[in-house]
Amino acid sequence: MRFLLIDRILELESGKRARAIKNVSMTEDFLTHHFPDTPIMPGALMAEAAVQLAGWIVREATGFQRSGLAVEMDRAKFHQMVRPGDQLEIAVEVEEMNADTARFTAQITCRGKRTASGHFVLALVPTTDLEAIDDARRHFQILRTPLAGGAKT
Repeated sequence: MRFLLIDRILELESGKRARAIKNVSMTEDFLTHHFPDTPIMPGALMAEAAVQLAGWIVREATGFQRSGLAVEMDRAKFHQMVRPGDQLEIAVEVEEMNADTARFTAQITCRGKRTASGHFVLALVPTTDLEAIDDARRHFQILRTPLAGGAKT
């Protein structure tokens, strides 16, 4: 299984936009070394979380036949540090999608404040180049499953 940075997909409008959350926990491997005395989530992993969410938009819109690989990042900005215990809300929106590429904008917030933003492009490749389609569908269903009892994450 791959390194997933999305904990739950809250909304997904097919082929257009999605919103998800990422709970940052001290148990995350990357926090052990970044930085031992002041753990913060690396900006590159915030960008990767947005790319992963965009990838779910691509998969869902193409019936899981296509997936996305990041090929270009533009105007990435990081506005505040993210620490263990924070919950990120990640929102991505499709600017343009064709058979070969998809261009997205991303906004990441924490406690209502902008944490990161940027634009990126995904190259669209056959899902089977990356994983089994059934596995992708199963992961998607897990990420889309509402929490029991209506609890908020």
